[in-house]
Amino acid sequence: MTSHTDPTYVVFDGDTDGWAYRYMRGWRANERIDFNFLDAHDLDSMTSRAQSEDYVKRNLKERMRQSSAVIVLIGEKTKNLYRFVRWELEFALDLDLPIVAANLNESREQDTNCPSIIRDQCVLHVLFKMRAIRFALDNWPDEYRRMSQAHRSEGARHYNSDIYKRLCL
Repeated sequence: MTSHTDPTYVVFDGDTDGWAYRYMRGWRANERIDFNFLDAHDLDSMTSRAQSEDYVKRNLKERMRQSSAVIVLIGEKTKNLYRFVRWELEFALDLDLPIVAANLNESREQDTNCPSIIRDQCVLHVLFKMRAIRFALDNWPDEYRRMSQAHRSEGARHYNSDIYKRLCL
């Protein structure tokens, strides 16, 4: 079984894209599916004080600091969310964490739904499929860390069709 044992922080629109996050947790829970990731949101639990934006952001910052990669689930409204999603992505960029953008509309590369803060950044864009996300988690963080700053400045990344064929997608 493939195992991604370092914490991964997941950014998503809780109002409309929570279903995709629950799918990821379901893939992980299913013993018959080869998908394992350590969800940074499981590192601690928020208390009833989570109604305070400052409290939530402090807690999320700590979770992200403990993470080795970030997945952002990109739906139709993600690019318009500033209170948390944009803030989380900005913090991930500040921490220089590798970011995987999983497109819920089945796009395999950066598209118009991409939030402006990560548009044309060194972010890997994949379609929201278990095999594509697993492959990205297993490979992108190390690949990103090996890149020079000059190489990172070349913008958004995506896998070519040969990778998707290998993944049977």
